[in-house]
Amino acid sequence: MKENDFVKEITNIDEDFARWYTDIVIKAELADYTDTKGCIAIRPYGYAIWENIQNYADKLFKKTGVKNTYFPVLIPESLLEKEKDHVEGFAPEVAWVTEAGGEKLEEKLCIRPTSETIFTTMYAKWLNSWRDLPFVYNQWCSVLRWEKETRPFLRSREFLWQEGHTIHETEQEARERTLKMFDIYVDVAENFLAMPVIRGRKTETEKFAGADETYTIEVMTYDGKALQSGTSHYFGQNFTKAFDVTYQNREGKKEYPYQTSWGISTRLIGAIIMAHGDNRGLKLPPKVAPIQAVIVPIAIHKENVKEKAQELYNMLKDKYRMEIDLREQVSPGYKFNYWEMKGVPIRIEIGPRDIENGECIIVRRDTSEKITVSLNELENKIKELLDKIHINMFNTCKKRMEDKTMVAHNLDEFQEIMSKEQGFIKAMWCGSSECEAKIKELTYATSRCIPFEQEHISDTCVCCGKKADKMVIWGRQY
Repeated sequence: MKENDFVKEITNIDEDFARWYTDIVIKAELADYTDTKGCIAIRPYGYAIWENIQNYADKLFKKTGVKNTYFPVLIPESLLEKEKDHVEGFAPEVAWVTEAGGEKLEEKLCIRPTSETIFTTMYAKWLNSWRDLPFVYNQWCSVLRWEKETRPFLRSREFLWQEGHTIHETEQEARERTLKMFDIYVDVAENFLAMPVIRGRKTETEKFAGADETYTIEVMTYDGKALQSGTSHYFGQNFTKAFDVTYQNREGKKEYPYQTSWGISTRLIGAIIMAHGDNRGLKLPPKVAPIQAVIVPIAIHKENVKEKAQELYNMLKDKYRMEIDLREQVSPGYKFNYWEMKGVPIRIEIGPRDIENGECIIVRRDTSEKITVSLNELENKIKELLDKIHINMFNTCKKRMEDKTMVAHNLDEFQEIMSKEQGFIKAMWCGSSECEAKIKELTYATSRCIPFEQEHISDTCVCCGKKADKMVIWGRQY
């Protein structure tokens, strides 16, 4: 096999981005298609990425008092129907169990698309007094949504996520919790996954079914599309009133608590691929990478090469997530391509001449830069480079977002920009759902969010020309 054969198996990122994405998922051994239509098998390497995200986020959750729990995957139809807006929002995606044990069920059971209803039902049983509050619970689980069009990680029928569900004594406490969890999602995306995000509030049309307010983080992909990567919802008393969740307040009167929910999912793995990958394959931020550095011995058959490589591995394996490639049936070039495809941030090459000189070669996955490093300085140099790689990957994405974010003052400008250059558009909006629908119909762009950092672009709505005081980020989405 020629050294470049492995790389040639990937579709060019600029020619067919969707096909390139699928190639990466399969060839980097993240996931694979199954005989269950619309569902994927997450392979060990892909699952290790999810475990790292899970571990990082879970620690941040617990620092704020979150406790993990687990609820049933099956939810009775009667529960789902108690909150009208919620059931209408999810109805097209719900899968039902109607028969079990060879008998038809007395009541249909839905396979959870989300768990607000069953959490709230149990809260009604467990809550008595204001002294019991708050309930700050979360579960890591899978959910099922009957998507018509699927794509691995981004939109599969069954996927992994966490869903937090909390109830509070006051509106202020609930709102603070909503934004506190939102800030954690920003931390996960930017500080752990090296992905800059647009942060803001969803419009009425785009918010979560049953919520008063939905806050979102939006990532821009390599091809300029938007990817919703985490949401936090303030419900007010919508669910607690529908499910009759009450408690005795400090004055001894009956009161309804205030509620939130919030979630991130394995969609983040898709975001990592789409934000960072290139024509050599996956490119993983160091903090989430299952393997942070791989040692590839050169001329492995020569005296002392394998032994020295093993010695380095033993020295570093407790400091970093390490791998050593001792395969003798493939060439070093094949190994380079293989580990580049899997997105390993650092490759360490060592051969006979390097051993003589007491040094090795480090190759950065993000820039392809080759650096000669003394073996005595290797441990510290890896840490330094991993930090630099994270910063560089973040800044690369940030520059792309800045370069692909434009301003439109009217509908003609909006259409022209979206037809020529796919990206985000900043534009004023009057607040009308009709204008949102018209923009979507004409350009396939949706409102991504009303950003927290507002800019005054003009006094009029980009669509209808009427008075507007909200600046909205628009874009096509995955």
